[in-house]
Amino acid sequence: MPEADDLSLLISAAREAGEIAKRFFRKDPQVWDKGGDDGPVTEADFAVDSYLSESLTRARPDYGWLSEETADTPARLERTRCFIVDPIDGTRSFIHGDKNWAHSLAVVEDGQPVAAVVYLPMRDRLFTAAKGKGAFLNDDPIKVGDHAQPDGARVLTARPNLAATHWIGTCPEFVHKFRPSLAYRLSLVAQGRYDAMISLRNTWEWDVAAGTLIVTEAGGTVTDRIGNAPEFNRPRPAIDGMIAANPRLTREILDRLRPL
Repeated sequence: MPEADDLSLLISAAREAGEIAKRFFRKDPQVWDKGGDDGPVTEADFAVDSYLSESLTRARPDYGWLSEETADTPARLERTRCFIVDPIDGTRSFIHGDKNWAHSLAVVEDGQPVAAVVYLPMRDRLFTAAKGKGAFLNDDPIKVGDHAQPDGARVLTARPNLAATHWIGTCPEFVHKFRPSLAYRLSLVAQGRYDAMISLRNTWEWDVAAGTLIVTEAGGTVTDRIGNAPEFNRPRPAIDGMIAANPRLTREILDRLRPL
């Protein structure tokens, strides 16, 4: 199947990307501020992006390309399949010498992910999924947890998402944790280590395309903040927030959110 071939390609590329990134990690890489709310970028981000862009598009010249660190063009919108890539998701962690950063690589077909890899090279954690084939961590099958109620759920989210203004009544009594990489947060939900992830701000496609497939192939549900399934490779590559959990917990969280 094409998804299996694409997954093998993504795995190979992610592992090589990890080797490139390691050359800069904890070695005082050059850092630039993108301005606004876009955060920092390092020479490692650019080096990984350059490698992935060249190697993946050479292997699949008929696929589109969308990456956080590549200037976007409308050409990708004309392609049935598109790579959606974050060269380093969790750049602030990378800069600070923390190991919780990841390479996030996906192939999307007609708006839906069909092959995905989230790879944490410093932790040797390789999360993978192909459409209809399940989700895996280092070749072992993974599955979302079965906690069904928001109260007591172990949730990966940024603290501002817990503000009372976002919730009907009060915020549920989550057990709140945080990881800077959205791709890693989604993967941890797929693994069942955490019950849910919540993001209530605009979420860029490159941060979540791979993780979305990994969660759904692990038996979970992923929606935007109003309950719609996300679509990818859109003209403006942003999603209005994201909720990921097992199907019942996703519904319960959405029911507790205050309408926009």
